[in-house]
Amino acid sequence: MNSNDVDEYLARFGGETRERLDYMRRLIHEQVPDAVESLAYGLVAYKYKKKPLVYFGVFKTHIGFYATPNGHEAFAKDFSAYKQGKGSVQFPLDQPLPIELICRVVEHRRRTIDTTQ
Repeated sequence: MNSNDVDEYLARFGGETRERLDYMRRLIHEQVPDAVESLAYGLVAYKYKKKPLVYFGVFKTHIGFYATPNGHEAFAKDFSAYKQGKGSVQFPLDQPLPIELICRVVEHRRRTIDTTQ
């Protein structure tokens, strides 16, 4: 799978939802230019140095954001403001996207991977 698959996935959405997805995609590429983008588990997935960085995907009322394995533990306090699932946090489509938080999580995951190499 490759970025073309991601483009096809994103093309299924329009309006503000698509803008949010495109913005998240840009943020991740800007912060971790070496991340490899693909689709995995029905989500937009990023790997860095062959390790999972973050994932995101659209659901009926939210964008699911996955920062496994340790991103959720590190940001438990920040994520407590949002509904959570197993290894995920839900950013409601009717609320502003928490850009600064997403950036901090992506940076944390990048640093974690860098220090475990």
